[in-house]
Amino acid sequence: MEQSTGELPDLYRRAMDRFGANVRQVRDDQWDRPTPCADWDVHALVNHVVNENRWTPPLIEGQTMADVGDRFDGDLLGDDPKQAWEESAGGATAAVHSDGALDRTVHLSFGDAPGREYVWQLFADILIHGWDLSRGIGADDRLDPDLVEACAKWFAEVEADYRRAGAIGPRPDLPGDADAQTRLLAAFGRASTWG
Repeated sequence: MEQSTGELPDLYRRAMDRFGANVRQVRDDQWDRPTPCADWDVHALVNHVVNENRWTPPLIEGQTMADVGDRFDGDLLGDDPKQAWEESAGGATAAVHSDGALDRTVHLSFGDAPGREYVWQLFADILIHGWDLSRGIGADDRLDPDLVEACAKWFAEVEADYRRAGAIGPRPDLPGDADAQTRLLAAFGRASTWG
């Protein structure tokens, strides 16, 4: 999907901002609540996204998986999960918005990819996990329709690859009148009625 140079980083930032708003709403007694990600409670889900955020700057700078090594393994939330989130989000957002980020080659686990493709993956992940987090903590789970539309257009071309790789579950059945958000969630293997 073609996007202007400025548009993709903005989509990413907006999805990141929404996820961050949800993180700030997490109560102390909600970190162990389940989420639509079957193996992850709220703590594990946020830790996953913080991990992804921590990887973003070095990968966009051109480092390899081996260069980064195991420095982001384990629990990255520590005693102050919300502060850990804020720090990771700031670094990742700055990296995505840095000059030339979309045009660089990024060294990913499955091989080299254009920075633009990596940022699409990051955007989709943060958007969908934002819904997961909303459901986990009982917050408003409506996604920005513009973000849903952009993600759906991009994901339509790679959904089969994601499913073959085991990165997403099977599509749940959908009613004929399913809205755009419900259809996008289904593409990522999620039933909008979870919980």
